[in-house]
Amino acid sequence: CTHYLFIVVVAVNSTLLTINSGDYIFYTDWAWTSFVVFSIANTLMVTVGAVYYLTFTGVPGTASYYGLIMQVYTWVAKVAWFALGYPVDFIIHPMWIPSCMLLDLAYWATKKNKHSLIFFGGVLVGMSMPLFNMVQLMLVADPLETAFKYPRPTLPPYMTPIEPQVGKFYNSPVALGAGAGAVLACTFAALGCKLNTW
Repeated sequence: CTHYLFIVVVAVNSTLLTINSGDYIFYTDWAWTSFVVFSIANTLMVTVGAVYYLTFTGVPGTASYYGLIMQVYTWVAKVAWFALGYPVDFIIHPMWIPSCMLLDLAYWATKKNKHSLIFFGGVLVGMSMPLFNMVQLMLVADPLETAFKYPRPTLPPYMTPIEPQVGKFYNSPVALGAGAGAVLACTFAALGCKLNTW
């Protein structure tokens, strides 16, 4: 029962992250700040769940399987929002699988050492997720052009597209997301291990 309940939680949260990552980021001038926040949120989702299943089965490759499940759910969510009228290249789905593969690799390379999984795997996931997600953001259409091309009459004022202030932010969102993720993902991985001791 707990196993299937967990899958449902993954499905719901993966879907919500897909919507937020694709919609909220591009409708505000807080894009970089949002990217860092969602990098941490994505890292939390993938690390806790993947480490939980990986240590539960003890089989390297389980984390990648978990990432595949999340990827499929986010693809389904993307299709659903496209069906509701969103432009298809406007909806960004987080990339889970590559980071999960690094988690599996850390577990396998250290001969199933749980503490190495927490430290090495956590750092690898935390640093890789922002990178993979930013690559996706670079491949989509210009966000402001897309926002003005597809206006929504019910759009609240605080979500109205506005021209960004060039030079307002000097920090790299990938560096910020990776730095915060590398630190926090170790804690997230430890939580995933802890779930197996209850």
